[in-house]
Amino acid sequence: MANATIAGALPPLPAYTLEPMPRLLPFASDFTLSLVLPHVSYWVVSGIFHVIDSLDLFPAYRLHTPEEISARNHASRMEVARDVVIEQVIQMLTSAFLSYTEPMQMTGMEDYDVAVWAQRIRLAQRALPTVLGLVGLNAAALAKSMSASHPLLAGALAGGQYPFLTTQLSGEATMATAVPAFASWELLLAKAIYWGVIPLFQFWFAVIFMDAWQYFWHRAMHLNRWMYVHWHSRHHRLYVPYAYGALYNHPVEGFVLDTAGAGLAYKLSFMTPRMGMYFFVFSTIKTVDDHCGYALPWDPLQRITSNNAAYHDIHHQSWGIKTNFSQPFFTFWDRLLGTMWQGDTTLKYARDRDRAARKTAAKEANGSANGSLNGSLNGSANGSAKAVVPSTPTIDEDSETTTGSEKPTSTKASKKTKKALSSPKAAKAKTVKAQ
Repeated sequence: MANATIAGALPPLPAYTLEPMPRLLPFASDFTLSLVLPHVSYWVVSGIFHVIDSLDLFPAYRLHTPEEISARNHASRMEVARDVVIEQVIQMLTSAFLSYTEPMQMTGMEDYDVAVWAQRIRLAQRALPTVLGLVGLNAAALAKSMSASHPLLAGALAGGQYPFLTTQLSGEATMATAVPAFASWELLLAKAIYWGVIPLFQFWFAVIFMDAWQYFWHRAMHLNRWMYVHWHSRHHRLYVPYAYGALYNHPVEGFVLDTAGAGLAYKLSFMTPRMGMYFFVFSTIKTVDDHCGYALPWDPLQRITSNNAAYHDIHHQSWGIKTNFSQPFFTFWDRLLGTMWQGDTTLKYARDRDRAARKTAAKEANGSANGSLNGSLNGSANGSAKAVVPSTPTIDEDSETTTGSEKPTSTKASKKTKKALSSPKAAKAKTVKAQ
């Protein structure tokens, strides 16, 4: 009777004592790390790419030439860095709020949680004889035939019956207090579920949620003219993205698209605070990598998914701006909803490089010509008037707006210059010079 009771009972759950989770790093609390670690990783990784960019270490893998950065982008590097810092301050405040809404992370309950999963595995085995019976197998007969050679397998086939597995309760010394114990495979599987499967599922859910959140918000900001003009157009001032421009956004867009999306993904996936910190760091590094401007074959982040720097760079071009909305991880939504760029981009990139080169050359030549012409006019006017000669306005192929390095010369200034040149003193000076 006692053996039958043991065979049918579940192994007991262990006792536990909770205590605060030790610090990940001895010199900083997890709260502090959650605030600063994503942003430290942002500047470290983007700094590495900036060095590569500045020294032109891998020109064969550049998506754009150095001339394109200066000729096509509509925001200075200082403006970009300023807006990135503003967004990071907003993210730090949001991270602090999320941390304060979480209970203190405790430890000491891990073995108990593993045992709970082991109990669930034991209960699931009770359905095995019924399942095998549906396909015409006699689980009891199979278990009996294997009981000597494979006792653990026989116990599983019998519906999780392991009468030979017992243990003593803590503090007791007699066999009368023997209780059922878990099989070794049950504990191993329970640990794999608790330490591996559950965290991976939480991480995967967060990634899928963040991808969906960013795709639909990102696409909406392109389809809705008001949101594009007032929010998203700032990010598209970078036709040639570079690493630390990844978070160059309008503050409202930055909060809605990045900060709120990541925060909701963390909350809805029920991650622990420490797991959330890892998720935020990984998401930040992935975003930086997507804007690095290099298609590096050995970059693991560009190999594990097709949503990489080359993929996202198409979206930053004037000809691809209505495609490739997916970010930052996968391309699922673009494929499903037909917004993925189709076709070759080689000729388009070549055209943009050629335009940038011609624009840079024209700007340099125009500046040189303006300097010579200004000097000539100033000398001939004998100091009576200062000629202001405008630079030739250029057409920006990306934004299709007229731009110029200086304002056009005013009509008033032109008349003043002509008057000075036609004055008696000027005429006299010309006559003397001719003689």
